[in-house]
Amino acid sequence: MSIEIKPSQALDLWRIAIVESVRRDSPDLSARQMALLLKVYLTPAPHTVRGLSDALNISKPAITRALDRLSSLGMVKRKVDEDDRRSVLIQRTVKGSVFLREFGDIIVAAGLKTE
Repeated sequence: MSIEIKPSQALDLWRIAIVESVRRDSPDLSARQMALLLKVYLTPAPHTVRGLSDALNISKPAITRALDRLSSLGMVKRKVDEDDRRSVLIQRTVKGSVFLREFGDIIVAAGLKTE
């Protein structure tokens, strides 16, 4: 899918979506936390700290800190990999799915406001 918009329009869309997001009674995620959440939800599992670190080009400690926050919010959960007990899998949760669906709705509504 390709949508033709100018950089200034894209920034305005992002501004409207972010402003609406912070007005709601929902967690205020950093850009890193949001990127991590989107990676976990929009790309095929399994997800590990090492894999997320490589995919996002972010250090493992930074991934761990972001996962700590997302876990405390109930948006992801950690589970020991039964095949390799040294590895921890990062899994989706219902709460995280609802958060991203609602954020997607905010972006759609923002797109309608910019037209």
